[in-house]
Amino acid sequence: MNKRIQKFLVDNKPATPCLVIDLDVVRQNYRAMRRYLPKTEVFYAVKANPAPEVVRVLVEEGSGFDVASLPEIQLCLDLGAAPERMSFGNTIKKERDIAYAYSRGIRLFAFDSEEELKISSAAPGSMVYCRILVENEGAQWPLSRKFGCEPEMAADLLCQAREVGLVPHGVSFHVGSQQLDLSQWDVAMTRVASLFETLQERGVELQAIDLGGGLPAHYQEQIEELPAYAEAVMRSVIGHFGMRHPRLMIEPGRSMVGDSGVLQAEVVLVSRKSNDDCKRWVYLDAGRFNGLSETLGEAIAYNITTSRDGEETEPVILAGPTCDSVDVIYEKKEYRMPVGLRAGDLVYFNSCGAYAASVSSVNFNGFEAIKQYCI
Repeated sequence: MNKRIQKFLVDNKPATPCLVIDLDVVRQNYRAMRRYLPKTEVFYAVKANPAPEVVRVLVEEGSGFDVASLPEIQLCLDLGAAPERMSFGNTIKKERDIAYAYSRGIRLFAFDSEEELKISSAAPGSMVYCRILVENEGAQWPLSRKFGCEPEMAADLLCQAREVGLVPHGVSFHVGSQQLDLSQWDVAMTRVASLFETLQERGVELQAIDLGGGLPAHYQEQIEELPAYAEAVMRSVIGHFGMRHPRLMIEPGRSMVGDSGVLQAEVVLVSRKSNDDCKRWVYLDAGRFNGLSETLGEAIAYNITTSRDGEETEPVILAGPTCDSVDVIYEKKEYRMPVGLRAGDLVYFNSCGAYAASVSSVNFNGFEAIKQYCI
């Protein structure tokens, strides 16, 4: 937790659970992205945290935006984002939503299936890029299967796109969120380069590669820093395409806002299930349904601190407040907390700025969505 967030929590004593976002960190992360990946165009993945304050900062910094829905499009436009700097990156879209985006000036659309070529009717003449399937080995939150298609199919689809009057602009992929294996970008780039070659032989000259997301935030596990990722990505691009490579786009979400946020929760109850139980259950007022959805499957292991840090600790099981047995935060992963922890104490989930408030239920069990403050 940085000093700005700590001061805000001490001075304002907001009701828990709450999420505090330091906008200075978002700004610094964007500038670092531009510094270490100067040849790429940044399209912030709005889904990671669509807080207007976050989007406004990134508009001011000159970012582009990867949008997934009409509300995200409207949000970005209302805050001054230029439509030509927006990409409708969701491959699952209603035709009327495509038409609306087109009417507002958006001309870049993702697709991965033949039926999605309805883009030609709703947004004639637009640029399209096809998402391909790639390995997600090493990702803590894999994004394979649901999105993308095999490169052989992508080649056919991009040729069909040209036939129906669209501009086959490029290819996209996603190596999986919170990707810890730097080599995965090269694994993906090998497929991309082969696809570019195949399409060139078929008379289609692609212009762009969308590198997707995957750059990590700082959680419990040690990670390489951004310069190492940037070097790995660009080494792969240049290795396959040379210095005169295609247009490069990147869609940071987690890496842009993850480290900017701290989720503060209150201990509601501490209990044991038997007299000889070696692990206490610590129940918080935040859980899977109100801020900590990414603990599903214990995929994302947050760095957690408490208001009693420094005291003797023992293993615990962490759970949320709802009457749903799924609402267990961490049981398999080992977390230790102070022996003296009790109801009313505070627990902090660090680097919680991504996919927390934006993936929070509304009124499940009567609990409100988590409150978010941007400072």
